[in-house]
Amino acid sequence: MSVEIDVRGLSCPIPVVKTKSAMEKNPAETIIVLLESEVSKENVLRLAENQGYTSKVETSQQEYRLVLEPSQ
Repeated sequence: MSVEIDVRGLSCPIPVVKTKSAMEKNPAETIIVLLESEVSKENVLRLAENQGYTSKVETSQQEYRLVLEPSQ
């Protein structure tokens, strides 16, 4: 099971806030974050690392798809 959040077009700190909220509401779920900003990508990845998530980045065109897996 996973939770997908689309923060394309939103500027920081909104992508980080929405990702953190999804993590808190779904602590055992994989979180998928769709975004297009390099800065937002780096900030969300930093949050994921601080929260103990492993992350995978998929890039297509000008967009990023971050797959954040909670630690077991």
